[in-house]
Amino acid sequence: PDAIDWREKGAVSQVKDQGNCGSCWAFSAVGALEGQHAIKRGQMVELSEQNLIDCSRSHNYGCIGGWPHRAFDYVRDNNGIDTEALYPYTAKFQRCHFEKADVGETDAGYERIRSGDEEALKNAVALIGPISVAIDAEHPSFMGYENGVYYEKDCSTIEIDHAVVVVGYGT
Repeated sequence: PDAIDWREKGAVSQVKDQGNCGSCWAFSAVGALEGQHAIKRGQMVELSEQNLIDCSRSHNYGCIGGWPHRAFDYVRDNNGIDTEALYPYTAKFQRCHFEKADVGETDAGYERIRSGDEEALKNAVALIGPISVAIDAEHPSFMGYENGVYYEKDCSTIEIDHAVVVVGYGT
């Protein structure tokens, strides 16, 4: 399609604030998982970023930073992620207290999209749903971004410092 907006289809939770914790990687991964849950099951469930911050330790560093794909690995290997209601966000690293009984969603895996391939990303968003991506967010244009399609002509595919969720494309 020429345009898609997963917010209109109920596959995106409300905008969340990571506070003073470098946990964008967890928010990005959770946003994609929440979208998949809503699309597959027909209802939105808020999942726990804090679960990832506290428990996903393979190349992830709590509030100091991390990688969404490592968060997906954790959810897959751990057989799930807890819900936000049962493992709420505190914006600080704490002891892991994941409970298998509280699992809100699981993850069978993920596929990488080649860096800079906008058509592949567009195709994934259209066919799969909200997608977790890592971006270069150092530009003043990003600091002032509020909504709509974000475009920065000088965006780097190498200097990656932030993770977000792509929820649509087009006008």
